[in-house]
Amino acid sequence: MAHHKSAIVRIRRNARRATINQARVSRLRTYVRKVEEVIAGGDKAAAMAALKEAQPQLQRSAGRNLISANAASRKISRLSARIKAMGQKA
Repeated sequence: MAHHKSAIVRIRRNARRATINQARVSRLRTYVRKVEEVIAGGDKAAAMAALKEAQPQLQRSAGRNLISANAASRKISRLSARIKAMGQKA
């Protein structure tokens, strides 16, 4: 148990931030999952639109250190490649 007032305040703040960050990561996963579901459905235009919505969320998450910048870039790159490949199959 913390004995200093600053440590007690820090514990409370860390708990608040953890809750907020957890919600942000969950929202990020939802955006990425939506893109993957549309890709699985096979609609290229809808997939591009979903990626356009997910991309700022990925970049914002990287800016807030929820995920690393490389992880965000990698996810965007891989999703883009999968969408690009959809047009070549048809």
